Amino acid sequence: MTDMKPPPTLDDVARMAGVSTATVSRCINDPQMVSDKTRVRVQDTIKSLGYTPNFAARSMAAKRTFTIGAIIPTMENAIFARGLQAFQESLHSRGYTLLVSSSAYQADAEEEQIRTLVARGADGLLLIGHDRDPAIYDYLARQRVPVLVAWSYDKDVATPSIGFDNRSAMRALADQVIALNHRHIGMISGVSRANDRARMRIAGVKDAMTAGGLDADDLTLIEVPYSFRHGTEAFTQMMQQEPRPSVVFCGNDVLAVGALRGAKQMGLRVPEDVSITGFDDIELAEVAQPELTTVRVPHRKMGTRAAEELIAMIEEKRTGVSEDLGAQIVTRQSVGPPKAP
Repeated sequence: MTDMKPPPTLDDVARMAGVSTATVSRCINDPQMVSDKTRVRVQDTIKSLGYTPNFAARSMAAKRTFTIGAIIPTMENAIFARGLQAFQESLHSRGYTLLVSSSAYQADAEEEQIRTLVARGADGLLLIGHDRDPAIYDYLARQRVPVLVAWSYDKDVATPSIGFDNRSAMRALADQVIALNHRHIGMISGVSRANDRARMRIAGVKDAMTAGGLDADDLTLIEVPYSFRHGTEAFTQMMQQEPRPSVVFCGNDVLAVGALRGAKQMGLRVPEDVSITGFDDIELAEVAQPELTTVRVPHRKMGTRAAEELIAMIEEKRTGVSEDLGAQIVTRQSVGPPKAP
């Protein structure tokens, strides 16, 4: 039997690349500290030799696992994909690995996943929104695991957040639409229980109604899970009520495209018979017919900044800093003035 060659070592990589073992370690662990030319040469050598870094030894030496956990509400649509991709890219550039779980909007599932990730040695956690049992934050504090919230921003909450103010973003959109003289307002929202993003978007529409001289209690509101089908069903139900809304605000673009489908099935023209808006500005909003007026969320910037801040919390052992990245109204074809009675 032919003797198997031993696996290549760090010394082998350093010798073939013509650099020190310390430089190889920096290329693996802190690539931003090495010149591009040297980093490329070392990476090519690693690939050529088939060298695999011993991250277990690295973790023991640093007393960290260089893994970060992220728990998102769903993987079934693209709402979180762009931001999470940027988050992962930034983590990878700093030598961290991302572990992702999905809670399906279930609080008990999220709590279980948080405890599992902590047990697996995650150095930090990214969570979506602030709404959860305070005992979970207490648990993470006792475990000394840094936690950062994204897709939401609240300067009055102790847990640091990188995101945007959902209430003011939806308020700005609703202000603009109601100013076209819409008086009968409808909203298809995600389920607001244990979801501060959904709850704040509802509050934003009500704020705009009050500012526009309307009674916020007159908002026709239906809360459903985030899906095309539920958007269609909620829209159909809403359009059978009196008075029929002249505009329907949707909690996200997925619900809004479902509402567009409902309008088509009912023979209603958008925006001539009813206006429809979304929230998030995922790619779907641009290919919808008609194209959706929506709120553009800074997905990639949010993911990048969240990674930078969470790593700083881990490596510098400091309290995180919250940051409001803002959101932008995108006006397209799905909104117009109400039809004359």
